[in-house]
Amino acid sequence: QVQLVESGGGSVQSGGSLRLSCRASGYTYTTYDMGWFRQAPGNEREGVASIDFRGNTRYVDSVKGRFTISQDNSKKTLYLQMNTLKPEDTAMYYCAAKPGRLAWWERLLTNNYNYWGQGTQVTVSS
Repeated sequence: QVQLVESGGGSVQSGGSLRLSCRASGYTYTTYDMGWFRQAPGNEREGVASIDFRGNTRYVDSVKGRFTISQDNSKKTLYLQMNTLKPEDTAMYYCAAKPGRLAWWERLLTNNYNYWGQGTQVTVSS
């Protein structure tokens, strides 16, 4: 059974940094996409960043140059380094996984992912 567990959220001031982690268990797929998504109160869940089994990445425009997605396959862990945080980054952040391969335009769409973590809260104050 696939399980994804996020950690690393917290409260920071504007301009600060956080690193989110997502540890996967029961996940044995060799081809996959993984992603970070976020949902603020009253908003739909949106894709933030994705990475595939080859290390190809994609970011939503609002986080380009500030966030970096990475993975450590030996630890089965996905990361999201978030720098220069802004109040509008405040949200619950989720990691997700999709066995197989997605086309690049599909990688930030929530409906394409099969497995989800419980989320970790990020709050950025001004």
